[in-house]
Amino acid sequence: MRIDQLDVVLRARSGWEAVELGTALVRRHARAIWAPILLLGLPVFALVNALAWWADAFGWAWLLMWWLKPVFDRLALYVMSRSIFGEAPGVLQTLRAQRQWGWSGFWGYLGWRRFSPLRALLLPVNLLEGNPPEHRGARRRAIAGGAFGHAVLLAATCMAFELVLVAGCIAAVFLFVPFELLSDSWRAAWAMVRDDTPAWALLGLNLVFWLSATLIGPFYTGAGFGLYLNRRTEMEAWDVEIAFRRLRDRLQQAAPLLVLALVLAWPGTAVHAQSADADAPSLEQLLDDAEAEAETDTRDAERPTATYANDPTNTAAGIFGTDEVDTAGFRQAVQRAYEDPLQSPTRQVSRWERIDHDAAKKEKKKPDPKDADTARKRKGPLLPAQIAEWMLWGLVGILLVILVVTAPRWLRWLRGDGARRRSTVSAVVEDDITVPQEVPPDAAARARALWQQGRPRQALALLYRASVDSMSERAQMALPPGATEAQCLRVSRRMPDAADRSLFARVVRVWQYAAYAGRLPDDDAFESLASTLQQQFRWRG
Repeated sequence: MRIDQLDVVLRARSGWEAVELGTALVRRHARAIWAPILLLGLPVFALVNALAWWADAFGWAWLLMWWLKPVFDRLALYVMSRSIFGEAPGVLQTLRAQRQWGWSGFWGYLGWRRFSPLRALLLPVNLLEGNPPEHRGARRRAIAGGAFGHAVLLAATCMAFELVLVAGCIAAVFLFVPFELLSDSWRAAWAMVRDDTPAWALLGLNLVFWLSATLIGPFYTGAGFGLYLNRRTEMEAWDVEIAFRRLRDRLQQAAPLLVLALVLAWPGTAVHAQSADADAPSLEQLLDDAEAEAETDTRDAERPTATYANDPTNTAAGIFGTDEVDTAGFRQAVQRAYEDPLQSPTRQVSRWERIDHDAAKKEKKKPDPKDADTARKRKGPLLPAQIAEWMLWGLVGILLVILVVTAPRWLRWLRGDGARRRSTVSAVVEDDITVPQEVPPDAAARARALWQQGRPRQALALLYRASVDSMSERAQMALPPGATEAQCLRVSRRMPDAADRSLFARVVRVWQYAAYAGRLPDDDAFESLASTLQQQFRWRG
């Protein structure tokens, strides 16, 4: 592999940094990856679903497309393996290369290795390295040894993303359903799935599964390829090898300059060496000098030792040859010579010694007269501090006395057995709403009577019940027992008169405010509503 031509920076990364490297490669070459996948996937999807429809097994088409995902992973891996060398292949080039590229080590991923969570990590071993079959097992174990956990978590994460995309696409269909029809749409969809799902619904579900796998699959393959590159960098030290290769290239570029410098420096060096050889003594002269020095040392060693103090030649007259010699300057020069640090060098040596702790404690216990004088001088300013301390202690005593005196009051409360005040809960008054099964012909008059008696909810319930009957007659449609307000509103749209539809919606709104929110209309609003209903729906007065 030409690792010196890689277009990515190889270095020792953590597992998740390697995953990010793979996804970055997918984003950089997105068009070159997804274009061949869509061109190959669309015909395969159409063929598989057509065969499933012909065999009356439409629900199994998605399983076959899921099983063929490694075929499409090959396309993404081929593009990335060429793109890292700066040679991104074209769409047609990628599709043509699939006829002969890597099929010998691929069939296992459509068989027993299809359920392996390490597929994205180990697929490059079979397709890119070209190892013989007997060596692939050991190679796969070596690659997976340091990235097993990251590969498993990567597979689980990508599977979760695919499920989220499928659930989101299904839920997006119900976003376009009106809120009033949502419950009915859910029931209809569940009945359709449970009893007999139509072919168009199965085809749409298969399409959603295939699109989600097509969107997430390249990221899964790219992240596994990043883990593969990181493992090879760790095992084979690619980053170190690349650094040495770059160093070699720099040295090769500087080699002509080094050769030129040596050529220029060589003649001067030769001339200098020749002149040095001419001035240097010969070997025979050096041997003669060494023998003469050895004989001199031997004679000095055999000479008897004399005491310089008794030697007459060791005097000033013997040294200088005359009796009248001023030796003061000579003695000063000798004194300065002895005072020279180089003649009598000194050094400072520090060492640690154990201190006797008992002796140190005794020395500390000895009273110092200076400390006594200082204490006597400070005795005056310490008096206010002592007074303040006494006052604080007195305050603490007073607090203790107060606690002891009031103990019967707070001790029971502290223990939890004292009498506690309990707030009286007011009883909830419930107003049962009873609506007659048959609405009286004078519903407005009866509602006014109930309103005057202080039963507003009963009055509004009666108006709502009578309005529902009048609406059902005018819409010419029977309502089921226990129909909700929403169902009544949908039926009211069949009334031909717009004023009737608006009035019925107004009644339903007032009734809902009163029944569910506890917001009752005032007397004028109630009277206006009752009069309008009586006049519009022609109730008897």
